[in-house]
Amino acid sequence: MSDEVEAGFVRVRLDLSYDGSEFSGWAKQAGGRRTVQGEIEDALRTVTRSRETYELTVAGRTDAGVHARGQVAHVDLPREVWAEHHVKLLKRLAGRLPRDVRVWALREAPSGFNARFSAVWRRYAYRVTDNPGGVDPLLRGHVLWHDWPLDVAAMNEAARGLLGEHDFAAYCKKREGATTIRTLQELSLVRGEDGIVTATVRADAFCHNMVRSLIGALLFVGDGHRGPDWPAKVLAAGVRDSAVHVVRPHGLTLEEVGYPADELLAARNKEARNKRSLPGAGCC
Repeated sequence: MSDEVEAGFVRVRLDLSYDGSEFSGWAKQAGGRRTVQGEIEDALRTVTRSRETYELTVAGRTDAGVHARGQVAHVDLPREVWAEHHVKLLKRLAGRLPRDVRVWALREAPSGFNARFSAVWRRYAYRVTDNPGGVDPLLRGHVLWHDWPLDVAAMNEAARGLLGEHDFAAYCKKREGATTIRTLQELSLVRGEDGIVTATVRADAFCHNMVRSLIGALLFVGDGHRGPDWPAKVLAAGVRDSAVHVVRPHGLTLEEVGYPADELLAARNKEARNKRSLPGAGCC
């Protein structure tokens, strides 16, 4: 599938962050719901004085309530619009966008760049505390309170059994025509001096609800309701387990998106569009 930029247009990379608390997710929706994509596209149209709305493509669509610190998107703008506005575009967007979403960088993207398909990994953090008193009120929109003591060592033991390339159907909300095969590159948990447990989750890509389901399973291990081998058994079974809860979205933040060197962007773009299967998997 070709991803050539249309003649007369320039592809622009945007690096951005947002507090997802008041958004109905990233993607535009019918019915006037407030979304990150909608806010940025409206602001771009306004500050460039354009009649047309230029659509954004994002590295990873986040659900309602999920935050982002290192989100990446791209937009194709007419070359004359970019030439006229790019010097002051960042500052003008800062003046037009609401305070819960910020664009930090705007630059012409290298050849072959696609914010979604050129990415080689996405890194999320999920934050939770088991403090008997609850969550610091200043962090309540970004940290989950779990009212059972958590054994982080047991959670890390369980996490190791989930690493690698697998079909994560047991931890994903199935979408028609979409694969649930992913490569989980990192899943580790650390308790900070403030008592907050931060889970780092990095994969080549994620299917719907995957991170929040994985954390739900690990919390069940951490509080002693299941043994460390249980999450891997659920994974191997390949079907949703009613004991795996999708944890609340506010503890989740997209921290960073990784891309290859510029000369490898186009190849990665093409590779990522291929539907994946596990080695030895049959066709039927």
